[in-house]
Amino acid sequence: MIPCWLGSDIPYQEALGIQEDHVGKIHAGKAQETLFLLEHAPVYTIGRTRNQSSLGDSSHLPHPVYEINRGGQATYHGPGQLVGYPILNLRNYGQDLHAYLRLLEESLIAALADYNVIADAREGLTGVWVQNRKIASIGVGVRKWVSMHGFALNVTAESLPPFLHITPCGLEGVTTTCLHNEISEAPSPQEVGERILHHLRLQLQAIARISPS
Repeated sequence: MIPCWLGSDIPYQEALGIQEDHVGKIHAGKAQETLFLLEHAPVYTIGRTRNQSSLGDSSHLPHPVYEINRGGQATYHGPGQLVGYPILNLRNYGQDLHAYLRLLEESLIAALADYNVIADAREGLTGVWVQNRKIASIGVGVRKWVSMHGFALNVTAESLPPFLHITPCGLEGVTTTCLHNEISEAPSPQEVGERILHHLRLQLQAIARISPS
């Protein structure tokens, strides 16, 4: 898996197009598995679900809304938040979507531990938490076992206020946090992405070794 830093203020539709193009290339055997890392221009997204109450009155939201082919309810992406889109052939890693979600959680938890932040996952609630505060969201989609979408980790305080306009991930009463609020350091989203890449590679290597050929 190779990394690709797309930059900051990336429009959502542009990043979605990059993902879809790369998924097609993976299917055709014309590209390597890649982790795209970026910061989005402000945007809300929601999975394809009949219940969109987590958006509230979307006509009053301060940023655009996209309905996309991932699981989950409403979330926000924007400056100060590291977004990662691993485009992977899950046939190489056991063809188990639930195991892949747990792998993403463990990779984020391990990266946060590098900054001395104790984080964990919660049974039945995909994502990563610091005590009762949610620091990262995860939502994935697959096309013929090639993954798209991925994770969003709040890094700076700038990423937090837009969550107040929605019910994040459909969970009432959730408080969001960011890495900078939990530590005295101030790493950039790109620096944090390098730590996540390291741990994601380790997790994938471990699964590839134990998965049947």
